[in-house]
Amino acid sequence: MIDAHHHFWWTGRHAYTWPEQVGERLARDFTPDDLRPELARCGIKGTVLVQVLHQLGGETEECLDICKDVNFVRGVVGWLPLADPDATSRALERLRAGGKLVGVRHLISNEPDPRWVLQERVVESLKLLAAAGLAFDAIPVNAAQFESVLDLAARLPELKIVINHLGRPLPERGWEPWATQVARAAEHRCVSIKLSIGLDIIMRWRWSTDEVRRYSDHVLDLFTSNRVMAASNWPVILLGASYAQTWQGITDMVSALSVDERHAVMGGTAERVYEL
Repeated sequence: MIDAHHHFWWTGRHAYTWPEQVGERLARDFTPDDLRPELARCGIKGTVLVQVLHQLGGETEECLDICKDVNFVRGVVGWLPLADPDATSRALERLRAGGKLVGVRHLISNEPDPRWVLQERVVESLKLLAAAGLAFDAIPVNAAQFESVLDLAARLPELKIVINHLGRPLPERGWEPWATQVARAAEHRCVSIKLSIGLDIIMRWRWSTDEVRRYSDHVLDLFTSNRVMAASNWPVILLGASYAQTWQGITDMVSALSVDERHAVMGGTAERVYEL
């Protein structure tokens, strides 16, 4: 089994900011030594480590270094300065030589322009990712941002796009427009999606398999197991559940699938999409 999305951070190395509703509950170190026993308890053999900060010369390089010493980290989704294609090209060459870079994420959720990802210079950088076989992790948090991801998928069908956290359904807004946008995303064969939850749902429901199942079922029906990957979002998920409770919940949500389909969601899809 592969956990396709988690983070590490060291508060003494970098300055992190937390949403107001979180307060200081995540303001401590979360390291490989913290995660290792959780993985062993759940039978998980490998992970994908995902960036938190938008900076070069720091976190992404540290993540790649971790891969050399921590055998369960199979790949890193890092950060590149996508708004500058020349800088992206230089950094891409350097970082790929330094470790298991399998994808790039930019927190488009933090950009005031919902069409940030469609800027000409950003698209030029994303073409470089596609040519290198790397994935682009997208985390839209509203309908306008999701729409931009859909436009990007249509514009760059050669780019592997991985939507984080079920596309961040916002339960206070109800089923739509998320459900229709997910259906449209599934029409693009270049798009995959992570079976995990983001901060919006964590803070509303903590972890509730019954509540999340409605969304996961919709995603699995549309994307099928070959484009859905299980992911914990640790340590953020600790605001709502233990690691073991989260992984058991994900396991329960795919229990009705065939053996091959379960194997795909619980590891095979991440291995293939990220080329782990």
